[in-house]
Amino acid sequence: MTLRRDFYHHILPSMLAFALSGVYAVTDGFFVGNALGDQALAAINLAFPLTAFLQAVGTGAGMGAAVSYTLAVGSGDRERAREYFGLTAVLLPLLGLLLTLLYLAAAPPILQLFGASGEIYGLAWEYIRFVTYGAIFQVLGTGLVPFIRNMGGSVTAMAAMIAGFGTNILLDYLFVWRIPWGMMGAALATALGQAATFAVCLCFFLVKGERPLLRWRGRGRALLRRVAEVGVSPFGLTFSPNLALILVNKSAVVMGGDPAVTCYAAISYISAVILLLLQGVSDGSQPLLSLLCGQGRGPEARQVRGMACRFSLALAVGCMGVLFLFRGEIAVLFGASPQTARDVAAVLPLFLAGYPFAALSRVTTAYCYATGADRWAYLLIYGEPLLLAAGLLVLPAGLGLWGTWAAVPISQALTAGLSAFLLYRERRVS
Repeated sequence: MTLRRDFYHHILPSMLAFALSGVYAVTDGFFVGNALGDQALAAINLAFPLTAFLQAVGTGAGMGAAVSYTLAVGSGDRERAREYFGLTAVLLPLLGLLLTLLYLAAAPPILQLFGASGEIYGLAWEYIRFVTYGAIFQVLGTGLVPFIRNMGGSVTAMAAMIAGFGTNILLDYLFVWRIPWGMMGAALATALGQAATFAVCLCFFLVKGERPLLRWRGRGRALLRRVAEVGVSPFGLTFSPNLALILVNKSAVVMGGDPAVTCYAAISYISAVILLLLQGVSDGSQPLLSLLCGQGRGPEARQVRGMACRFSLALAVGCMGVLFLFRGEIAVLFGASPQTARDVAAVLPLFLAGYPFAALSRVTTAYCYATGADRWAYLLIYGEPLLLAAGLLVLPAGLGLWGTWAAVPISQALTAGLSAFLLYRERRVS
């Protein structure tokens, strides 16, 4: 009973936080699409992977250190735990500054590589340029939330993300609809929303009195290597949907032009919410899994993994049912044209079929990196976009645009099959 109570204590705030993060991801599309139309909606969709990369870097670095912190706490090494915290306090701002400089130089050709051209390119570059000015807040906001969660502050982590979400909505309304500043306004709202998340995180650490240790006594390189080894998995888990976004957008441009990109924009926004909700289950279980593993309680860790799998699958099926019923109204939320709304209603059920597979693979991945099985986590995370890329090379040639759409749930199903194999293999070994 205690284990089940601890499971829901971690899972429910994390789910709500990630659900808000998912809505956060589509807020700019909602306001810009309704204010500026289909081309602006497509521009946000093409530019969003660059914004998501900033957040994934912060999540990867923060989660990599947070998992290592919790494993150290579980084994009784409080000094090592504080060293990981101190490393994060230095690493996140440095990454934010580095990415700011990189984006200002490299974002325009990257947008063109993604398939942006003409007016869509101009709108996308305007958006991402102003997002870049606040890149440090993107990295800090997403990087510190995992630490709060692993320090027992799951409710505060949720509050931090709510603060960012609320700020983003308010400023989108002001900067896009009322002033209006268009794409620039949406980008500023996103950056300042993450600044609000960072402010809540900073208050948590000050109130809690958790002090980072900034002396590593020659162990800094080893600690950094460990953070990178663990962080590659949550980075990939956070960014892999955006790898799919990049690949599918590129294929959609080739097979169906701007109308196909606009159709996929609405679908990808909805999918982002659902996939982040499922990630809320997997990441919510991570602190408990890492703590149990650090304490040598493997059977109980596997019990938590089973609860997470069942809960995530039920959640995925429920979301499928709701979205199927309202498939005709979804695109209208983003100000899409009637033709785009009809296209979305026809295509969306194919994407819904992949949600249960994604639920299983995300829980399995989180279990792997939370318990130190990094190689298996890498295989699951980076195998899915590779499978998707292979599908996009083959399926559209025979099925046209429908082959582009079908490649997404097929790659998710194959990844889930690999997850099931790994769980079966672990059961045989144990």
